[in-house]
Amino acid sequence: MMRSVVRGCAAGAVGTTVLNAVTFADMALRGRPSSQAPAETVDGIAQGVGRPVPRSGEAGENRLSGLGGLSGIAVGIGTGVVVSLARHAGLRPPWWLGGLATGALAMAATDLPMARLGVSDPAGWSVADWVSDAVPHLMYGLATYGSLLDDVRGPARRGG
Repeated sequence: MMRSVVRGCAAGAVGTTVLNAVTFADMALRGRPSSQAPAETVDGIAQGVGRPVPRSGEAGENRLSGLGGLSGIAVGIGTGVVVSLARHAGLRPPWWLGGLATGALAMAATDLPMARLGVSDPAGWSVADWVSDAVPHLMYGLATYGSLLDDVRGPARRGG
């Protein structure tokens, strides 16, 4: 099982890198700013558990921005671990379905807390908003799930 956890961490890191690359490419192509939603979500969670993030002007905002980015990495790697453990338990859908489900799981893990905290309301998103959220998460899912497939490099070796 520990091997599945390690593989999940690695696969989640691959997927997170792909998600970030797609997101940054979108920002560069459309000239849009980075989202403040991850930082606001971290802020809301921290306040909700009674551990507000220390603030002192610009340093406080930078701290929240860094924590927002780290939370995205944690969600990406954590989702990779969950999916790897599901594969270890025998849940092995075809690559396209596994990739789609993995992307949807990661998207839910980020969007649901934002909606619950009132940081963002997906019900009011435009088509462009949905595309800019769904496409990077789909790419994340395909990269993460694909990284977990044994047939990418042949059958997994046992015991070695």
